Formats: sequence, C-alpha cells, structure tokens
Amino acid sequence: MQQTQALDDAFWLFTQDSQIYLVNDELPFGTAEQFGLSGANILNIGTWRDSPLFLVFDPPKSAFNAVNLRSQLYRLENEFYLLNRGVMLNYFFQRHQFCGRCGNKTRKAEDEWAVTCENQDCQLRSYPVICPSIIVAVRRGKQILLVNHLRHKEGMYTTLAGFVEAGETFEQTVHREVFEEVGIKVKNLRYFGSQPWAFPHSQMVGFLADYESGDIVLQESEIHDAKWFNYDELLPELPPKGTIALKLIEKTLQLCAEEN
Repeated sequence: MQQTQALDDAFWLFTQDSQIYLVNDELPFGTAEQFGLSGANILNIGTWRDSPLFLVFDPPKSAFNAVNLRSQLYRLENEFYLLNRGVMLNYFFQRHQFCGRCGNKTRKAEDEWAVTCENQDCQLRSYPVICPSIIVAVRRGKQILLVNHLRHKEGMYTTLAGFVEAGETFEQTVHREVFEEVGIKVKNLRYFGSQPWAFPHSQMVGFLADYESGDIVLQESEIHDAKWFNYDELLPELPPKGTIALKLIEKTLQLCAEEN
C-alpha cells in the first residue's frame, strides 16, 4: 500500500462491498489530483488497458455512480477478473485492520497481498480469504438438468453449485451437493474451468457430469424447481453472459446435440 503522489495518468478503482464507482460507465482515468486523491492510500493491482490500475482505499464517492460488480459481466474476461481482484482485496484489507490472534493493528506486507501484525511478539501474517465452491452441469443423454433456486423463484434456471467443506475434495463436493439438492447421483466428472466470484470472496470451480441414477427430489430449503430439458427445446431464462454457469450450460447443450 502506498500514498498517492504526483503520479502520471492511471485508472482508479473505488469500491465498497460489491459496488464499483464509475464515470460514464468507465473506471475513472486521470491523475490523482484530478479526482481529489492527493494523499489517499492506494494499491497497484494490475494493468487496465495499458495503464496502471490503482485500488483506492476510503475514496470520495459523492461524484461517482455506483454499480454492482455483476453488472460488469459484459466486459472482457480479464477486465472482469481484475475488478473481482479489486473488490476482494478491498474487502480483505478493510476487514483485517487488526490481528485475529492478539488484537493489535496490522500493516500491509511489503512483498505480497497480505497483512502482518505490528506486534513484534506476534507478527501473524494473514492472507485474503478465498472460499472455493463447485458449480456443475449435469447431462442425461440429450437432456440437461436445470434448477430454479428460491432466490430466483419462477425466474432464472441455472446449474447446481455449493461451497467446498473442510476436508473435502472438489469431486466429493460435486457428488454431495448434487445429491443434497436434487437427490440424484452423477458420474464421469470432468473439470471445465474456474471463475473468481467476488461476492465477496468465492472461487467457482466448474465441472461437467453425467447422470448416473435416481429421481429428482428437491432440497426445498434451497431449490424451488428442477427439471430435465431437451437440448433442442425452448429453454427458460438462463444466467447472464459472462458467467461460468452459462458457459457450462452452453457446453452441455453442445454435448447433448452431439449425442443426438
């Protein structure tokens, strides 16, 4: 972490929780002085369109429009992931200003994204929390399983997902979550890809799977509906473009078509 000085033009990321502050739908670009950031605490988190991108801590927000990070899914993948990095790091540093072991103040580590306790007898080093979760698309011949969660009741249908528990492999999580949420068993798991998901600090690990056995039995505390859909029929509302969920669905539909 550093304080702004007479820096050249740069991009500036102002964020709180999962909100990002934009000017005309773009990240602010210019000098620190232009945006009233003289003396502000900043952190270089990467390069945005060939210019440095600085995460700004406690920035002035009155002149900027706030949007949710989800609204930026339309951006290029590397840009969206960089915004995720900024949101996750801001969340981490704001919530780790004091040591979790002795309660003393922390300072940012010089050599990596971490904080170190200032107490010389402690010096505990803490790192950003990243919570792994699986997301899986299940295929049965020419059909794909899609679920409607309670939070999207009667709206969007998507894939199954859930957090990895302590002492559990990703594959074990897939089997457990699928059985818990819809009561079926799956086989032939294949890794598909991953996506950082800063709400506030998840990492989505995607899998493709094939149906093995069982009938759909809903976990009613989480799932409103779950159905098998033929790949060539009209599908319900799906997740937005840019999500790993939609990528998994599109890949599964492709496999269904090839099965036909």
